Amino acid sequence: MLADETIPQIRPVRAEAWLEFVQVLTGVALVAFMWMHMLLVASINVDLGGGRVLNLIARFFEASDMTQIGGPLIAAVMLVHFVVAARKLPLRVREQRAIWSHSLSFHHTDTWLWVVQAGTAFIILILGSIHMWTVLTTLPITAAKSAGRIQGRWWLGFYLVLLPMVELHVGIGVYRAGVKWGLIKRASRKASARFETKLALAMIAIGLVSLFTFLVLTKA
Repeated sequence: MLADETIPQIRPVRAEAWLEFVQVLTGVALVAFMWMHMLLVASINVDLGGGRVLNLIARFFEASDMTQIGGPLIAAVMLVHFVVAARKLPLRVREQRAIWSHSLSFHHTDTWLWVVQAGTAFIILILGSIHMWTVLTTLPITAAKSAGRIQGRWWLGFYLVLLPMVELHVGIGVYRAGVKWGLIKRASRKASARFETKLALAMIAIGLVSLFTFLVLTKA
């Protein structure tokens, strides 16, 4: 009788462990993609906005079908990551008020990091989906086409919002995953948080320089 009573308790724990694993796995995949994507876009700076390096890289990915296959695959991974992570998000107004109240009373840095990560997740889901749809439905990718979009009326503001949201979410996500899985010990939390902050700021700086290059130096 005791064994039968423990079965319903074991299954939810095991399912939650698998969901947590999927969340971390998809998160790591998205972090790797975002950092690679940032560096590839930054290739526009190599020849000071001439676009030859970026165009060469873009043609390689498209000729190997990595863009056509990888784009929808990344979109699917992003959707799975959001759906799995959403089980912990306060979707109701009452839950949101409770989280906000507790965050104010706790004065706990990691709690605020979770709040920021949750908030940026919704922004990234919306703006990231718009960005991916726009890029994948207007192939091929070229420096001139990207510059023309950024030199448009509202796209620059769009990316100035999306860029810090992504890097904040990624940096906090890497830190929290390290803490959660025991890779970052209590004694090294502050040092790890400072490193992730510097890394996020560096990525934002690279993104801003690339936006400036598209805006000013590249001829659309």
